[in-house]
Amino acid sequence: MFDNLEVLQLSQAMARHAGARQAIAAGNLAHADTPGHKARDLTPFPQLVLQDQASFGLRATRDSHLAGARHGGAYEPVEDEGAVSDPNGNSISLETEMLRAVDIRRQHDKALAVYRASLNILRSSLGRQ
Repeated sequence: MFDNLEVLQLSQAMARHAGARQAIAAGNLAHADTPGHKARDLTPFPQLVLQDQASFGLRATRDSHLAGARHGGAYEPVEDEGAVSDPNGNSISLETEMLRAVDIRRQHDKALAVYRASLNILRSSLGRQ
């Protein structure tokens, strides 16, 4: 009954998305001096959720499903279009990456807060504190 609560799945997918974004931001920082390296990021989570809801095609609910797109699966990084390139072709800004890291931390904290609040509601409904 409580295995497939949508709010828990959504908060888990949001935390997974934040983790994937953090890995990409760390890679950007690691290549801050690499000539020709372009800044990358993920599509914002709300846009991914809207795309998921807008596509009425097949949707995988288990890994064994073949043709559906599983929510919270692998994320594909995209080039940051707002980044300005240096003369050597590198478009990574340390300040932008630091701000992105703060945004990612907020996203992850929000996902954990939603998860905790959902668990507290479930515990209260069961009479447990």
